[in-house]
Amino acid sequence: MLLELLLLACSVSASPRLSEEEECLLEVETLKRSIRGLENKLLIGAWQLKNLRQHNFFHLSHRRPPQRHNETTLEPTSLPKISGNLIVYDHDCSMLYDRLKPPSGFYRIKPKSAEDPFLVYCDMSDGGGWTVIQQRRNGKVDFNRDWSDYRDGFGNFKRNNDEFWLGNEHIHALLQDGEHLLKIDLMDWKGEKNYAMYENFRIADEKDKYRLQYGLYSGRAGDALSGGSHMVEQWSVSHNSMQFSTRDEDHDRYLQGSCAEENKGGWWYNRCHAANLNGRFYRRGEYKARHDNGVVWMTWRGLWYSLRHTTMKVRPLVFMDSMGSGAGAEG
Repeated sequence: MLLELLLLACSVSASPRLSEEEECLLEVETLKRSIRGLENKLLIGAWQLKNLRQHNFFHLSHRRPPQRHNETTLEPTSLPKISGNLIVYDHDCSMLYDRLKPPSGFYRIKPKSAEDPFLVYCDMSDGGGWTVIQQRRNGKVDFNRDWSDYRDGFGNFKRNNDEFWLGNEHIHALLQDGEHLLKIDLMDWKGEKNYAMYENFRIADEKDKYRLQYGLYSGRAGDALSGGSHMVEQWSVSHNSMQFSTRDEDHDRYLQGSCAEENKGGWWYNRCHAANLNGRFYRRGEYKARHDNGVVWMTWRGLWYSLRHTTMKVRPLVFMDSMGSGAGAEG
């Protein structure tokens, strides 16, 4: 036993030891790795702080910070342009919901890896995972816009009751891969709610003027996108396979004029519409005008009733909500 201990001691004393220079180099390399980790944390923290100061987009409570005396609050007139891809992982709100289960709010998503991320409102209620592409609430945002505005997006993007159009380029990127479900939430001026859903909702690229395509309808508000139940009306006002039109880009089938000019909004007009969710915002519902240019869903409240609230939101067709149904709430 004593001999074995002596041999072990000799082997330990005979093992090569690092020189002072090698030990110094090893310590330097360890310190460099530690510094790189700290620099990455500092970079992420500085980026988050910059966005909080400039845009105030990352608070989730929807409570505005206290306004200082004599301070003027400026409302954005178009969607913010945010570049870079730092800490943006999610292709859409459904992926964000699966990963973090966060509350509803504004988040950055990145549908295409080769393009910059952009800001969206994620509706994490109603089963969760909805990316909102359109919202009308109060008439404060003018939806009678040119082609470039509808292409790039416009509106206010700070509070959960703001109005906006996400932008046809962003919508196309969002829907390009896989099949998606569109849900349209509607509310009239008495507070009654209704909804319509369309499977396999998608739009083409700008070369094809963002042509609309969708599949099977379900819901309680009626199939206004297909023109209702009458075949004659469907031929002239169905929005399926229609190209997008604005007041300066007329791609409808109305030969005697421009549906976008008459109906005060950008939309997938035919000759002209049974749904006009980007139309003129009339208060109190029933309205009188030369054209039926209100915020209209014909199969629910008719052409001469302008709705109070509308929301268009999408998520993957195969998405399963928290209850396991994939259908969300009925309202």
